[in-house]
Amino acid sequence: MTQKKALITGITGMDGSHLADLLLSKDFEVHGIVRRSSSLNTARIDHIFDKLHLHFGDLTDGSSLHALLGRIKPDFIWHLGAQSHVKVSFELPEYTADADALGTLRMLEATKANCPDAKFYQASTSELYGKVQETPQTETTKFYPRSPYATAKLFAYWSVVNYREMGLFASNGILFNHTGPRRGETFVCRKIVLAAARIKLGLQSELLLGNIEARRDFGWAPEYCEAMYKVLMHDTPDDFVISTGETHSIKEFLEVAFGHVDLDYTKYLGIDTKYFRETEVDLLLGDSSKAKKVLNWEATKKFKEIVCLMVDSDMKRLKK
Repeated sequence: MTQKKALITGITGMDGSHLADLLLSKDFEVHGIVRRSSSLNTARIDHIFDKLHLHFGDLTDGSSLHALLGRIKPDFIWHLGAQSHVKVSFELPEYTADADALGTLRMLEATKANCPDAKFYQASTSELYGKVQETPQTETTKFYPRSPYATAKLFAYWSVVNYREMGLFASNGILFNHTGPRRGETFVCRKIVLAAARIKLGLQSELLLGNIEARRDFGWAPEYCEAMYKVLMHDTPDDFVISTGETHSIKEFLEVAFGHVDLDYTKYLGIDTKYFRETEVDLLLGDSSKAKKVLNWEATKKFKEIVCLMVDSDMKRLKK
């Protein structure tokens, strides 16, 4: 049997690296697009570096994407690459739109022109729901984006739907918040667990955050990558909410993370207005019943276990 080719944009990110691990375990030939940088940014995939086929490219450069897809001819495309930090999108709205909205359009066009039989997955997001119109949120809930990041992702979402209606196998995975030890240090969940570990070890004295009352549906990144895989293994293209069905506040995240190392977070926490969003998303809670029924997927790792696993990982790393 011919080995299947997979292409991952954003392969150096948290989800990209977990997905690469999964696809290699299933005997895929795994290709990834990386941006040229003066410093190495492959830490999350260093353990599998020699098993991957990496290519320089950029979502803001359509010609590079056409050239790459024409050369690779992938059977499956997981499009995870993006400017993915919501707070940063307020500071870089034009770049966010270029990379996330038009970047997805460029990928779809390159797919249509060079490998129209490939199955295409778009990393969509619960941020689409923004100022939520109903709770919990499902595939049919109306979108109300509240950031440049979310509006760019809304463009990308509907672009995928449009190209699907043109004949491409194109699906959206509407993933709610998910995390793990590979999450970037500027994202609030990793920022919290890293601070708890550093403060416990005497390496840090204070943690500054914004709105700790915001509530999110937190899942485990490796499980969510399994859902991404199942979306493209399904017989027909479709859109799926991927979530745990539980919501927890940032305050609860603090309580569990600091409590896991016997600390009282209130003694170390400072609130800084610079970390508040200009338009806040107060509550996200997903209903992934469709994914359970159609894909036979459901989240198994619970909130407290996820937080504690992340704290333990950073404690172990820092002790080295």
